[in-house]
Amino acid sequence: MPKTSLSPVGFTTTIPLEILLAAGRQPVDLNNVFITDPACHDLIDEAEMAGFPRNICGWIKGLYGATLRQGIQEIIAVTEGDCSNTKALMEVLQLHGVTTTPFAFPYDRSVVSLTHEINKLADHFGVNAEQIEEARQRLNQVRRKVHEIDRLTWQENRVSGEENHYFQVCTSDMNGNVDAFEAEVDTFLDQARARQPKTGNLRLAYMGVPPIFTDLYQVLEESGGQVV
Repeated sequence: MPKTSLSPVGFTTTIPLEILLAAGRQPVDLNNVFITDPACHDLIDEAEMAGFPRNICGWIKGLYGATLRQGIQEIIAVTEGDCSNTKALMEVLQLHGVTTTPFAFPYDRSVVSLTHEINKLADHFGVNAEQIEEARQRLNQVRRKVHEIDRLTWQENRVSGEENHYFQVCTSDMNGNVDAFEAEVDTFLDQARARQPKTGNLRLAYMGVPPIFTDLYQVLEESGGQVV
């Protein structure tokens, strides 16, 4: 399998990560870059100063700001099955010299249509089915470990909702480095398994898109809740 190159590829929502890994490119989930930026609201302001309307999706504006601030020169933009404003984002980023590659989760949910989209993306990055399968097996090794973090959250109450959320979200791009992320997961699992289970809190399910602030889980836990 090719080693990850120094050439990052950003993307606007979850994509078949196997293709980028097989191509030896560094995956960058722009959502993670945006929401973890200490000044994430400044990224939205920058987009509005560049002409994005105030009433357009805040995430789209954040992705715009994150792409330019990080100097990312190539992105994969998911134009179907995600925010309808992504096409406008593509056009604006192209004006800044960013290479944009469209990808779609077809509205008809057809296996044939989705396979066609995956094959187009694979052709664009110059990888074949065997390389993609090798990458899938490597990624699945890490995904299984992150699934265990989830189980330790909802079944054994040894992991907080915030910790679990972090690791689940990071699997979208493996923090840009599969080996380093796996090592982080391994270290955390060793620590989590040695903990005593939490008891007495109100167990909560969380659904939907995360809001653009950082202390949701902390506030819930201070109020006696535990997101599982």
